[in-house]
Amino acid sequence: SSELEDLCLYFNTKISNIKKYLQLRKIGSDQWLKSVLHKTVKDMMVLHDLLNSMETEVKQQEKLKNLLEELQKAAERDKNEAQHLSEHIPTYLPKPTQHCIVVPTVKPEGQTKVEPEPAKKPAKEKKVIKEIALITAEEFAVVPVYLKGRLTYDQINAVVQELNKALVSKYKIMHQPLKSMSFAARNLYHRFMEDETKDTKGEFFVVEADIKEFTLLKLDKRFHSILNILRQCHKVREVRGSRLVRYVVC
Repeated sequence: SSELEDLCLYFNTKISNIKKYLQLRKIGSDQWLKSVLHKTVKDMMVLHDLLNSMETEVKQQEKLKNLLEELQKAAERDKNEAQHLSEHIPTYLPKPTQHCIVVPTVKPEGQTKVEPEPAKKPAKEKKVIKEIALITAEEFAVVPVYLKGRLTYDQINAVVQELNKALVSKYKIMHQPLKSMSFAARNLYHRFMEDETKDTKGEFFVVEADIKEFTLLKLDKRFHSILNILRQCHKVREVRGSRLVRYVVC
């Protein structure tokens, strides 16, 4: 019985298809059906154009979305870098000055005499000591692995701060008048002057003797690895001569 039902279904499907074919065949001679067919074709063309327009708009929106994501990432990077810079402002940068407006006081009637202001002595020019800039997270990220080893970002900046301590201590002595120096400071001053060369004129630098004098840093293999990283990041450069290595601030 199931086979008979399948056979009936097969013949009914064939008959239905033949009827459809006969109806479609009549379209060429039937004006009403022909007009319906033309209208359907026009509607299909309009629909096709709309789909193309939608596809173009979707692609454009996708490009804009990708561009916005890139801008968001760039803004996030700039924000992190700005935050890092605000937290690690070098001490050698000049401090912001506060401006105030002086409002003249009104004297009672009858008192028109104005006292001349005392002449102010010119302020002494403060000599700025240039220090080594701290390494940023972005700079640390691009340092080759063979240079970093197991060193961390904080360990490198801790050494930078110690080097800056040596720089400040050295150049505070250099900027003192000779008459006001103690015997020990005067001896250090003469050694500092002997370390100078024509290549370091006007530069700020320290040598290993300065680091030993003013810090507790160990000048071991780890220390020299950190110096290699600072040179890689253009924080310091070396000037050699007279059996000395001078670490010059960039």
